[in-house]
Amino acid sequence: MSKETTEFKLPKMGESITEGTILNWIVGEGESFQEGDILVEVGTDKVDNEVPAPCSGRLVEIRFEAKEVVKIGEVIAILESSGQAESPSEEKESKANTSEKQPERQAPKAPQKQKTKAQTQTTNAEWKSGTRGNHFYSPLVEKIARDYHISYEELARIPASGTDERLKKSDVYKYLEDGRPAQFAQPVPDPSSGFQVPVLKFDKGKGKLVEMDRMRQMIADHMVFSKHTSPHVTAYVEADMTGLVNWRNENKAKFQEETGEKLTYTPLFIQAVTKAIQDFPMINSSLDGNNIIVKDDINIGMATALPSGNLIVPVVKNPDQKDLKILAKEVNALVAKARDNKLTSDDTRGSTFTISNVGTFGSLMGTPIINQPEAAILATGIIKKRAEVIEYEDGDQIEIRQMMYLSLSFDHRIVDGYLAGSFLRRIADYLEDS
Repeated sequence: MSKETTEFKLPKMGESITEGTILNWIVGEGESFQEGDILVEVGTDKVDNEVPAPCSGRLVEIRFEAKEVVKIGEVIAILESSGQAESPSEEKESKANTSEKQPERQAPKAPQKQKTKAQTQTTNAEWKSGTRGNHFYSPLVEKIARDYHISYEELARIPASGTDERLKKSDVYKYLEDGRPAQFAQPVPDPSSGFQVPVLKFDKGKGKLVEMDRMRQMIADHMVFSKHTSPHVTAYVEADMTGLVNWRNENKAKFQEETGEKLTYTPLFIQAVTKAIQDFPMINSSLDGNNIIVKDDINIGMATALPSGNLIVPVVKNPDQKDLKILAKEVNALVAKARDNKLTSDDTRGSTFTISNVGTFGSLMGTPIINQPEAAILATGIIKKRAEVIEYEDGDQIEIRQMMYLSLSFDHRIVDGYLAGSFLRRIADYLEDS
């Protein structure tokens, strides 16, 4: 029986999939295997694949270790084959089985049966004692978590059956079938109290059914996932925008004549936020397990309406390195591309802090949902004339001022009230001093 060395490439796993994450090598270097044995587990954002051996032989060299991301078609291992290669038809069928393989367990629609109070108490205690720390999750597990609105804290409580305590899709589906006993991990109430979580059945009424488009579904999943992941707290201040409004009114015509760009409020807001982030860099951070990543770069996302009514967040990169003319040009270009549906993936990638100008829609103020994995998000309300009491050395006076509310939603795991309040007040100070 002849032996020859062959390259083992990452197979195609779907039309839109260009890369996969090595989850686990089932066969190690130097170990033998039979044709059809599973060599490696590969995860994508759609499915976890068990990739079989195309022939019998021995695994000579592993090119990529677990948790590494690999492009489709890239050589991931070297095999020493011993035996006949598969026929073209068998090879085609094998690839089809690999690329189209569905999860061995379908997502549950509902828990199979009602648990008794005693069972629930015992199970909750087991989940809490089995909590894991910072862990790697495959793209498929993270997608399932988003679909069912499972936070990372809840994922960490699910018993894992994979190698090195890796959580598998079957573990998550079994957990869902069991009724998500770790969803609300908290002290178990006294059974003598007689309290039970009510089963609510709402009358949703009748009317025209409008199917959510793909972007709306993604927005919905992202927003619910954010609320489940981050404990949201919102702080408010108001800023006297009279000086900034007057300055813009006096200079916008000249600005457009000199630069060819319209001077909107957005680049002015970005400048103020950028300066405040430089004063309070902890706002420009994300949580990674038990570690806080304070970002080196400042990239400001700005929520922008699309023609469909959905919102998208194009990103202004490194505004701390740009003057007002460049910022205005970039902001206007990104808004135009959004309205023409011409934004690229790079245009919407890498934000570290987001601004949502709800005043554009006439809103007085808003309570925005954090754009994960950021630590906070700012909402700016409508600029509205109001009668305000102004203090002078010779007494108080009532004047008509241009006022605006600002609200900051922040992740209380990372940011406390003092930091959030100080940061928000600093933004208002920069706007008032403009």
